Amino acid sequence: MSSFHRADPPDVFNFQAEDDRLFVRSAGRALQVLSAFHQANGPLSLSEIATMSEIDRSAVQRLVHTLMKLGYMRRSADNRGYLPGIRLLDHTLDLLRLDPVVQKATPVLLELRKNTRERVDFSLYDETRLIYALRMQSKRETFYASLVGHSVPIYCTAGGRAVLSTLPPAEARDLIMRTALHKHTSKTETDPDEIFARIGQAHSDGFAMIVDEFVLGEVAIGVAVTRRDGRPLAAIHVAGSLSEWTPETFARQISPVAIEAARAIMDGL
Repeated sequence: MSSFHRADPPDVFNFQAEDDRLFVRSAGRALQVLSAFHQANGPLSLSEIATMSEIDRSAVQRLVHTLMKLGYMRRSADNRGYLPGIRLLDHTLDLLRLDPVVQKATPVLLELRKNTRERVDFSLYDETRLIYALRMQSKRETFYASLVGHSVPIYCTAGGRAVLSTLPPAEARDLIMRTALHKHTSKTETDPDEIFARIGQAHSDGFAMIVDEFVLGEVAIGVAVTRRDGRPLAAIHVAGSLSEWTPETFARQISPVAIEAARAIMDGL
């Protein structure tokens, strides 16, 4: 798997800001500049930032200068391009420490990791994707699996299908049809009708399970965390190796404790 994974985010910049008198266009453009790094593999030049943010180069130059002055962007070590600045991490900390769902989930997930001895992740729901907010590694993990901020699509992940199973069927189908259905492995299901059938199974079971669909050699259980009105907020993921588990045994042993963990989080909200 690649060193990072980011599912396509909702296109929040594709609207007519002129119709919104409260919208500050300069603030939106600054965030578009920072968003240019979402798919970058290294430092970006001003021209690359302009192309990826779809803002003209002269405006990008001014925005980059401003963001550098504020510590939200920096020059690369070789002085040939630009990188995000370390002060962005202050905002990541603010989100994680102030989000009530993450606050309630943290001790529950620590206990779940202790009991399962497998990788446990917690992700926040963002329309067509989930964004990892907590990641607790198992003995097999690599660097990419330890970082928060990675995001995954909802159509082919256990947490994603668990979240979809809590939505009204028409809404769930709409989200699937709005998503580019890529094959992440040879076993990724991309047929919308089959995906919808598996979402229905997740609704009946109270959890979703995927095998080899997102990472080859991996089985994963996902359970949704919802608000009191049933709307999804987040998902718990527990993943194991197929070299150590059969899918049937994994589901039998892991799903009850994952469901219990989700209930504990929701009871505390």
